Amino acid sequence: MKHKHIRQRVFFIISKAEEGDRASRAFDLTIMALIVLSVTAIVLQSFENLALRFANWFTAFECVTVAVFTLEYAARIWTADLLYPNAEHPRLKYILSPMALVDLCAILPFYLPFLGFDMRFLRLVRLFRLLRMFKLGRYSEALQTVVAVMKESASQLIISILMCLFIMLSSAIIMYTVENPVQPEQFPNVIASLWWAICTLTTVGYGDVYPVTAIGRLFASIISLVGIGIIAIPTGIIAAGFSKAIGQTTQTKQEPKSYCPYCGKKLE
Repeated sequence: MKHKHIRQRVFFIISKAEEGDRASRAFDLTIMALIVLSVTAIVLQSFENLALRFANWFTAFECVTVAVFTLEYAARIWTADLLYPNAEHPRLKYILSPMALVDLCAILPFYLPFLGFDMRFLRLVRLFRLLRMFKLGRYSEALQTVVAVMKESASQLIISILMCLFIMLSSAIIMYTVENPVQPEQFPNVIASLWWAICTLTTVGYGDVYPVTAIGRLFASIISLVGIGIIAIPTGIIAAGFSKAIGQTTQTKQEPKSYCPYCGKKLE
């Protein structure tokens, strides 16, 4: 019973803090601070003079950070049956969950050198340390809202993205057909013409590639106007999703709690 009580207490601490649970709140703040400091250290290490001058400090901090993240990862696996009480294999289900994969990728680059992996491969894998920022999603309601909105609007966003890709490809084909005879270096093929289409449709307009023929400029004007509308479609979808999510959150907060946040039993 004592072992079960300890495991249950650990589960509450590593879960999102409930009101009044100081230990859980302190844990959340510690993890968030380590995530922010860890990403800051990655940025500072890109400065060669700082990386050489404070190499020992960076190494020590990385060791402490990875140790804490490893203990957190192990604790979440240990208490997975409380997170998924009805799952047949709760620990496996947690390990394969998106957030658990983020946790694993956040600490994996530290341990790979000890397994004898090639250094060229490790340089690429170290980029996974940036995934530590996504760990903040557990502790931030705002980030959780963003994820929820993206999931809710996934089908509409996919359709709008496919529409953007179709228009970009069509624009590239049109501009290649019109401009290639006049500018073979700037529009050598459809794939190269995609650079112009992407810059134009996203309204970036670097200006290094542009049409010179009258018909090419006519099509470019039309494509630029279409680009404004295309960019507005996913923006509108996401804005509508946020509006709906915020409304639901406000309504939920106003409703009285009918279940205990610890045991899940209905309150009288």
